[in-house]
Amino acid sequence: MSRIGKKPILVPEKVKVTYSEKKLTVQGAKGILSRTIHPDLDLSIEDGAINVVLKNDDRKVKALQGMTRSIVDNMVVGVSKGFERILEINGIGYRAEAKGNNIIFNLGFSHPVDFALPEGISAEIDKNNTVKLSGIDKEKLGQVAASIRRIRPPEPYKGKGVKYLEEKIQKKAGKTGTK
Repeated sequence: MSRIGKKPILVPEKVKVTYSEKKLTVQGAKGILSRTIHPDLDLSIEDGAINVVLKNDDRKVKALQGMTRSIVDNMVVGVSKGFERILEINGIGYRAEAKGNNIIFNLGFSHPVDFALPEGISAEIDKNNTVKLSGIDKEKLGQVAASIRRIRPPEPYKGKGVKYLEEKIQKKAGKTGTK
């Protein structure tokens, strides 16, 4: 059985949670998120806490319990505090600039790359080389950050490219001349 799935999710006072017909809606200061819960699971909301309840003891259902609990917890945290992901651009001449709901990247290609941000995700750019993404949906935020990183992933020799702020690039030694 999932240890994570058994933990209750504490709901802050300013967050409103509604659950009916397998549809969970979480509303808070930052926005509204909704999601359909798997048919083999159920949620019980009591005394400011949400619990994920199993309908049967099947192995696959037990595996879904922990994942569902994490998803619901991310929804509650997202609408109350929000999530943030920071990307760093390394390389001479590599930079980013924001234009409306788009980010324009100059990453060493012969053309600038125009990246359209999806709804619910916002970006701030500091010093042309740090992109700070924020939103209430952790899953969508992570996907956008991965898509931006995929444009020019960091290379192992000089570390040029787009990387997550906390990511460590293990650099390789370059070629050495023979004598």
